[in-house]
Amino acid sequence: MVTTLYLIRHGATAGDDVKRYKGSIDVPLSERGVEQINRSLNFIQEHSKKTVLHRQQNYLVDIHGGQTNGDGTLKAVYCSPLSRAVKSAEIIANHYGIRPIEVADLTERNFGSWEGMTYLEIKEKFPEEFSKWASNPLKYCPPGGESTIEVRDRVIKAIENIVNIHKVKGDNIAVVAHGGVNRIILCYFMGVPLENIFRIEQDHASVNIIEFWDRYPVIKLVNGVYY
Repeated sequence: MVTTLYLIRHGATAGDDVKRYKGSIDVPLSERGVEQINRSLNFIQEHSKKTVLHRQQNYLVDIHGGQTNGDGTLKAVYCSPLSRAVKSAEIIANHYGIRPIEVADLTERNFGSWEGMTYLEIKEKFPEEFSKWASNPLKYCPPGGESTIEVRDRVIKAIENIVNIHKVKGDNIAVVAHGGVNRIILCYFMGVPLENIFRIEQDHASVNIIEFWDRYPVIKLVNGVYY
């Protein structure tokens, strides 16, 4: 059985005209963000239908063996409990007649002293700390905030639990989270060292696709944007 995970970043939020480190601060989805998520939903619908039709002919069947299945519908939608992720997840889940499931460990990183500050403010008040963190986010972390290792530990435990629930039936599922959270998940399943998380872009409402085959996960799409 093949389980397909649509990993999505929430849409744009209120106040996005000024770049701030929002982290664990709860800010609402903007009207623009709603539009972005609706367009991402349209892509997911079309992609899932095409996947059902073509997966049996995929070379991965020969490599992994086993069966492919499913009717292309999402069986579950999980999300961070922050409202920007919950609202984004509700838009997707409502189309399939289900309710999103909130998972606390999918919350964005706590940026400590930097939360709510603009990029310029951080660079001015914490120039050395910001430079070190930007150059090596695994070794350094925002003052008073979570380290990348701490975020990784809770996020990977959560995503593994979610995937394992659906592997038996080979369900299509969605997870709506945040830029930092998604980067960690993608690094984990691609086997990329965490020092490189900023080499992976995650735009608002971007869609990533990971298929879980018998031998190993396969990344089908990274940072797909449809607006």
